[in-house]
This record gives sequence, C-alpha cells and structure tokens, in this order.
Amino acid sequence: MSAATNQRFTALDVFRGMTICLMIIVNTSGNGSTTYAPLEHARWHGFTPTDLVFPSFMFAVGNAMSFVMSKWHNLATGQVLSKIFRRTIIIFLLGFLMYWFPFFTNESGSWALSPFANTRVFGVLQRIALAYCAASLLVYFLKPRTVIAIAVAILVLYWPVMLFYGDAPDPLDIHLNAALKLDQWLLGEQHLYHGEGFAFDPEGLLSTFPSVVNVIAGYFAGVYIQKRGNTFEGLAKLLMAGFGLFIIAYWWNFGFPINKKLWTSTFVLNTVGLDCMILACIIYFVDFLGKKNGVYFFQVFGRNPLFIYLLSEIAAIILWTIPVGELKLYQWIYQHIFAQAGAYFGAFLFAVSFMFFCWFIGYILDKKKIYIRV
Repeated sequence: MSAATNQRFTALDVFRGMTICLMIIVNTSGNGSTTYAPLEHARWHGFTPTDLVFPSFMFAVGNAMSFVMSKWHNLATGQVLSKIFRRTIIIFLLGFLMYWFPFFTNESGSWALSPFANTRVFGVLQRIALAYCAASLLVYFLKPRTVIAIAVAILVLYWPVMLFYGDAPDPLDIHLNAALKLDQWLLGEQHLYHGEGFAFDPEGLLSTFPSVVNVIAGYFAGVYIQKRGNTFEGLAKLLMAGFGLFIIAYWWNFGFPINKKLWTSTFVLNTVGLDCMILACIIYFVDFLGKKNGVYFFQVFGRNPLFIYLLSEIAAIILWTIPVGELKLYQWIYQHIFAQAGAYFGAFLFAVSFMFFCWFIGYILDKKKIYIRV
C-alpha cells in the first residue's frame, strides 16, 4: 500500500471516528430537557449540527466501499452477493436486537419476555444495512453513469411522492406524510418509534430510499479521492463539488424543506455537500500538511465504529434499566454527580464522560489489534 493511500485510510478513519464520537455525545445527554440546542435534532424542518451525524456515517460506509470494490472484481458473483447479503442481514439483526434488548421487562416484581409485538423493526443500523445493500448491488452490477442517474432519479422522484401521497392540508406534516402512512400500513404503530410521543419512525422504509444516495455519494467520493485526492486540484474540486451541492440544497429547500426525519432530497444534498467539504479538509490536514494532533483519538473510534456504537447504545440501555430507588441508574448518575456542574453543562459533561468511556474500550481493542468487522 502506498503512503498516500495509507493517509487516505487515515483520513477516512478520522472522518468516521469524528462521526461516532459526536454520535455518542448527542445520543447520551445526561438530561434531554437541558441539552444544548446544537446537540439536538431539528424539531421538524430545518437543520442542526446533530442532523449531520447519521448521514455522515452512511457517507463513510460508501467511502469505505470504494476501497474494497476492487477486491470484489476478483471474486465470483456468488461470493460477492454472499458477502453483501451476509453483512446486510447481520447489521440489520444487530439493530433489531439492540432495540429489543434487554429482552425482558419487570412488571410488578415479576420478569417477563418483552413482547415482539411492541418491538421497533426499523432503526439506525437497519437503515445502514438496507442502504448499504442497495448501494452495493447498484455499484457492483451497473456502470457508474447508470448508478449516478438512478441516484438522481431517486432524489427527484422522492419529492412528488412525498407531496402527492401525503395528506392535505400539509403532505409534509409529521402526522400526514407518506413515509408515516407506508410504515403504518406495513408494520402497524406498535413496531414504530415512539420517541416523538406518538408512532412515527424517522428511519422508516420510504425515507430509506433517499438515504441510499448518501452511501452512493460516499462511494464515488472515495473513488475520486483514490484517483485525484493526492493533488491540490483534485482536493479543490472535491471541496467545490461539496459547496455546489450545499447551494443546490439551499435553493431547493424553498420548495422541498430540509428535513432529517423525512430524509428529504434536500437533506441528502445538504449533508453530502457538507461531508465532501469536511472530508476534503481532513485529507488536507492529515495528508497534505501532515498534522497528527488528535488524529489517533478519532482513529480509535474509526477502527471499530460498529462495535463502539453498539457498545454505547447497549451500555446506555443497561443504565436506564437498573433501578436505584425511584430513579434509573442513568438518571441517578446525572443528578448526583454531573448536575452539580449545572443543568446544561452537567448534561453535556455526562455525555462527554460517557463518550470517553466508550473511547477507552476502543483504545484497549486497538492496542490489542482487535478489529471487529461484519
């Protein structure tokens, strides 16, 4: 492997690691009601820094695909399909089991198996699995121009689908949109996310289609970086392409609002544009300037991203499961330790501390050269 290629892998690890790091922080605030505004998702239409986290991870998935695609061409089609479907099924099941965990509930002092009827089916890992599967199949079987045409068609067609199949008076309303209607028909309300206070899944089936474009964009960005990323001109073009997508998203936003929970086409263009610019900046500092300060910290996250993400989610669930008096252990730790620093700063400090705990586990794995792949 050439030094330049190795640096680009380093840049990808840093990009992916920054994503996981921020993902843990925004998911584990000590107290949801006193979380700093930039660390919360947009209520509906609009965009916050937190909204960039999930699509950036999907962009990184596509970016990583570009480095393994050359190996696939040396394998039989059956072997490639086996790898794609195996990875898809494992990631989807991990996501599903994570939402079902800890599998048992304690009601009136007795333990009972958590009913499947109330288990969320779609979610973060499930979306990653489905989008990865679709993007991989498209990239493997079709020519680049055809894949790009399909990606554009998905974004363009998603707009009228949302407008015409949603209900009046506002087809993009959280209670009236086409994505919710499809999920309710397909799964029923009990299998959807209820974090909004009612049944609505921001990672439902219909809105997964435009998310495939985030993975495809990450793939083509990775291919371009491998070919032109070692020149200032190539890096400048990646930066300008990202800015161009960002501008298109801004203007299209007036007709089709940027919305993370609906994963609108403008949201895709906005996040892909930002990711291209961020990745170009990381490559510039890591590869061109040779800056190493802080690189290893993010590499720890980036080398075991799936495991560390699962660790963070399961550890948080366990803390929310263990009772301490009238509180859960998660709440008790915040109220008795971190809240002393102030409601907002304490909630933030809790999340950062939790992130460092996950990093330390990742650090141990990295030192032992243990890299968990699916």
